[in-house]
Amino acid sequence: MSSLGELMGEYAGRVALGRYYEGQDCSLARALELLGERWTMLLVRDAFYGVRRYADFLAHLDIPRAVLADRLRTLTEAGVLARRRYSDSPPRDEYVLTDRGRELWAPFYLLSQWGERHLSAAGPRRLFAHADCGTLLDPTGACPRCGRLAPPEEIEMRPGPGQQDDHRTDPVSQALRRPRRLLQPLLPHHEPG
Repeated sequence: MSSLGELMGEYAGRVALGRYYEGQDCSLARALELLGERWTMLLVRDAFYGVRRYADFLAHLDIPRAVLADRLRTLTEAGVLARRRYSDSPPRDEYVLTDRGRELWAPFYLLSQWGERHLSAAGPRRLFAHADCGTLLDPTGACPRCGRLAPPEEIEMRPGPGQQDDHRTDPVSQALRRPRRLLQPLLPHHEPG
């Protein structure tokens, strides 16, 4: 069986994908125009994990600055993220998920669970539990004990058995090695010394 990277490389070599789907009357196509690019998906994932600051997105994702600025601007203009000033001197902003952005939790969770089942030989890298009762969520995002879908603010993320020590030293990677609630600020605001 080919690796995912090999399959994607072969596919990309055969097909040039456009970015826009003007000719399609399809809500999924319109959602993909906004969210379908990989950096965008990872930015939203990190926002659920509590990343809020430009420098932290930059360090954790290893994303080019111009791409990060463009994706943050696009997500803000689309109402998925809100930009909030947390320091006036020097001026610094943070990016937080809006209600519209938080609605993306279910598809993000389902996609990540699919990846854990089919693309993670060592087991799940992260486990998600309903913080109110401590029960692990089922594959659909529901709490089996409470019998309902847990909203992201009620979810605790924990290291899973497949989490590997990747030796990354950025503050986001270090913080994600410990249990924590989704949407809570990952790192405290600090001013340069």
